[in-house]
Amino acid sequence: MAERIAAYIGLGSNLGDRRRTIREALAALDRHPDIKVARVSDIKETAPLGQASEPYYLNGVAEVHTTLAPEGLLSVLMATEDVLGRTRRGRWGPRTIDLDLLLFGGQIVRLPHLIVPHPQMHLRSFVLDGLCQLDGQIVHPLFHEPVCELARRLGGGSFALDPAGPQLVSVAGPIGVGKTTLVKRLAAALDGQVLLEPYDTNPFLARVYAGQKDLALDSQLYFLLHRADQLRPEALSQESVSLTDYVFQKELIYARRLLDAEQLELYERVYEVFARTVKAPALVIYLTDSPERCLERIHRRNRPYEQQIALDFLEALHQDYERLSEGWRTCPLIRLFASNVGIDDEAAIEHVALQVKAYVAEREHVTVA
Repeated sequence: MAERIAAYIGLGSNLGDRRRTIREALAALDRHPDIKVARVSDIKETAPLGQASEPYYLNGVAEVHTTLAPEGLLSVLMATEDVLGRTRRGRWGPRTIDLDLLLFGGQIVRLPHLIVPHPQMHLRSFVLDGLCQLDGQIVHPLFHEPVCELARRLGGGSFALDPAGPQLVSVAGPIGVGKTTLVKRLAAALDGQVLLEPYDTNPFLARVYAGQKDLALDSQLYFLLHRADQLRPEALSQESVSLTDYVFQKELIYARRLLDAEQLELYERVYEVFARTVKAPALVIYLTDSPERCLERIHRRNRPYEQQIALDFLEALHQDYERLSEGWRTCPLIRLFASNVGIDDEAAIEHVALQVKAYVAEREHVTVA
């Protein structure tokens, strides 16, 4: 007797009697002699990812056990869609039923008409939440990460790749955590553009750290103007991924720690203007570690202007960055622990680079006739 493989099917409907159509699809699959529907997640209503004017979806995930090969299961799924009135109108169009093959055991399939794991599943909370309900420890066979981790990266949102614009990846984290080193290693692995913070060129920073609080606003504005200029869409590479060792939103973290009330009021007004001009990242990597280890790194690299940094300041920054990461909803966010990532380990860097590639789009090249 052929071995039964556990496969996971994404369920979706936004036309007609949505819940009834999903039930009929599951019943049709269960009647097939080579398929058994084992479990179904909760069916939840979700906003459309494509056109906002589309009706809302009902989405869920089904676990099926099958003796079919992946291509055979895909054929059954498509035939079931056709019977239930699916009209294929292109990407993200409305549909009576959508049955996506998400995972097929631990197999990786790369065919012109079938890619498994589903190439967009790691960007969809409505998929990952259903998988987590069934078994959050299912491991994505390409990323080698459990689906509960992939779901956590999205913060409850769902995202689409945008191949039309530059691809920006921002590494965020407190002073001394190793952001710059990680950015350089990832850029080498990805053949990407490196954009670094201008610490060494800021003429005010050393004096601010030495206690000249009256120069704090000058220092923060220097950083703000430089980063806003770096992150203009037209300043970013159009051919490869761009990587920064900061996230633009960190500006407010430091401003609120270093500026007095009058300075902060002015700074925030300027910040809001520039924040509207910068390219949002496609992915943020939040690199974190204990404040004590960060302080050790600061002392080892021995930048003179940083030697006045105290542990309590790093502890406060750590809390600020934790709040920023926990509330992040702009794009997917990967959380990495600096002590575990193995920045000097080629295999560890390749593992992170593989993840990054999945969250950025290949640049669209437009040919002008």
